[in-house]
Amino acid sequence: MKSTGFYGQAVTRYFHLAQEPASLITRSLRHAEIAVTQTRDDAPVEGVSGEMGLQDANVVTLMLYDDPNCETWEHGKQAIKADIRAGATYLYDMKKDVRYVIDKPFHALHFYLPRSALDSIAEQSGASRVGELFAQLGVGHDDPVMRHIGGVFLQALRRPAETNQLFVDSMMLAFTTHAAQTYGGMRSGVKVSRGGLAPWQLKRVYEKLDADLGGTLSLQQVAAEFGLSVSYFSRAFRVSTGLPPHQWLLRQRVKAAKQLMTVNDLPLSEIAIAVGFANQSHFTKVFSAQVGASPATWRRGSLGIKENEG
Repeated sequence: MKSTGFYGQAVTRYFHLAQEPASLITRSLRHAEIAVTQTRDDAPVEGVSGEMGLQDANVVTLMLYDDPNCETWEHGKQAIKADIRAGATYLYDMKKDVRYVIDKPFHALHFYLPRSALDSIAEQSGASRVGELFAQLGVGHDDPVMRHIGGVFLQALRRPAETNQLFVDSMMLAFTTHAAQTYGGMRSGVKVSRGGLAPWQLKRVYEKLDADLGGTLSLQQVAAEFGLSVSYFSRAFRVSTGLPPHQWLLRQRVKAAKQLMTVNDLPLSEIAIAVGFANQSHFTKVFSAQVGASPATWRRGSLGIKENEG
């Protein structure tokens, strides 16, 4: 059982949940584990929450329910009572043993952000190390960027099988950069390069991603191939291709599916799995969004054209 982090069993114990909630985790910043976890309980066990565990880390929480007159503790004693607002972002310092009184239904997204991740993103940005994040109890931030990132992760947590690691890594990188800049005052100390990857680098990346359509490779694994940071690699890849790595991967899945559909009569469900989609529903959703027609409709049209040409 892990002694650090705020996800998995640590979150289960903290909120007295009946079962462990789903989390998405990245280790692409110096192997620091950054995680997002959704918690919801409409009939909670009332009482004081468990312990977060003292760590040099923050929990950044996007509230999805109101919590009026919420009683919050620090270092074992009551610190504040405040109205917590749905849609606002709150920061908690894990060095202060933050706990709160659970006496109402709750629903929230919690981002676990360790110090090592902040140090890594500052280093990659050529910036000075980030000091303490602005984590004042009861102070909520109207943060539209966090609401957008939270909305994307809520969808991903509902369908984790459809979520590839490149997507999780990219979104967590965006979250960490935003938190460091917005709540830690990070400012880049070097001019950001606008260049893309060299042709030989791009060719090698294509080969690696094409060989892993299932999406198990992490951004760190791909970037390390060229001795690049994940921040630099992600930016350069997008300059070169016009797409972030996870979206490029989805495009390649669709391309591979088209090839299979035109050369054999495999069921669509088997084609979906063969090219890396979680299931046929996931395949249909992505294919339709990119092509403008469902796989079945596209296949009928493609095969009809081939027969007419023959």
